[in-house]
Amino acid sequence: MILCIDIGNTNIKYAIYDGDNLKISFRVETAHKKTSDEYGSQLITMLSVKNIRPEDITGGILSSVVPSLDYTISHMCSAYLSISPLLLAPGLKTGINLKVENAKEVGADRIVNSVSAWRKYGKGTPMIVVDFGTATTFNVLDAKGDFLGGVVAPGIKGSLESLVSGTAKLPRVEIEAPKSAIGKNTVTNMQAGIVFGFAGLVDYMIKRIKRELKCAEVVTVATGGFGEVIAREIDSIDVVDKFLTLDGLKFLYRLNCSEVK
Repeated sequence: MILCIDIGNTNIKYAIYDGDNLKISFRVETAHKKTSDEYGSQLITMLSVKNIRPEDITGGILSSVVPSLDYTISHMCSAYLSISPLLLAPGLKTGINLKVENAKEVGADRIVNSVSAWRKYGKGTPMIVVDFGTATTFNVLDAKGDFLGGVVAPGIKGSLESLVSGTAKLPRVEIEAPKSAIGKNTVTNMQAGIVFGFAGLVDYMIKRIKRELKCAEVVTVATGGFGEVIAREIDSIDVVDKFLTLDGLKFLYRLNCSEVK
């Protein structure tokens, strides 16, 4: 079994695969001050719930956009699982070319999502991979699977938090689509602005990117916490895959470990 870990700005996602079989996946809050022992106790608890022994995990891989936690999580893997996870960093094989001005600026999560989308849904046509995370990112691949660049926009949850914290009377609301764009109360007014507003942003960006690619067929894949919410409002997203990042890490582990079958 292998352990895949994706450290994001808001959450840390874990998945354990036995071959292609996903045995368990869960997420915890990204806490910068938490120790490796605290993260380790969380992991061991989740393993015990699924009757997975720590010694059954023989390898792992880690992607991160929070460098300050790289050592903490790597040390946790060493102390509690006796493995040294691969770190997605320059030098690790990915199978895609980054055709940008500075490849080091491309976040690990964007690379993993692009690799995964190409492996799972690539049909020899350009692709747009949208991740609804702390930021909303658009990753653009050409017909060969090369990374051409993309877009970084505000995240849905962060935008809502900014709206609430920057005003005196607006409440926190559930991020879900109201029945109408014309809200009848404060909650539905805010939900319409967040959900329909972001749906409009995403739909326009996808259409704009497609125009610039000048290609009749482009596959659009979405992932992240609010992918399904937005995909229900627009027709420009073809696939929603909540395990895109973790599946990508599984593939990259195999690509970089020849002994793994």
